[in-house]
Amino acid sequence: MRKKVVMACVECGSRNYTTMKSTEQSNIRLEMKKFCKSCNSHVQHRETK
Repeated sequence: MRKKVVMACVECGSRNYTTMKSTEQSNIRLEMKKFCKSCNSHVQHRETK
C-alpha cells in the first residue's frame, strides 16, 4: 500500500510537490533535493505531517 505525501521546502516552507510513499517506511520522513520556485534554486524538501 502506498500513500500520498506533501513535500515542503526547508528554506521558505512552501509546499511545492506531492509524491507517493510506501507505508512500510512510514516512520521515516522522506527528504529530497528539488527545485523551489519561491527560492529559485535547488534546496532540500521534507515530507510534511
